[in-house]
Amino acid sequence: MSDVAKVIEVVGKSEISWEDAVSKAVFVASKTVHNIKGVEVEKLTGKVSDGKIVKYKATVKLIFVVE
Repeated sequence: MSDVAKVIEVVGKSEISWEDAVSKAVFVASKTVHNIKGVEVEKLTGKVSDGKIVKYKATVKLIFVVE
C-alpha cells in the first residue's frame, strides 16, 4: 500500500437529499478514480423553488491512494 494519497474536489447533485448528492459524487467518481479511501464534505448548497428545496448539491473532497 502506498504512503501517498491524493485529494480531488467534486460536486454531486440530487433531487432527493444532500446525503444522496454525496453518495452520487462518490459513486460516479469511483468509476474512474480507484482506491477512494475517504470523503470530506466541504459545502452543502441547494436550489429553492416555491419555498422548497428542489435540488441539493454537495461539494466533497475525495481522498484516494496513489498507486
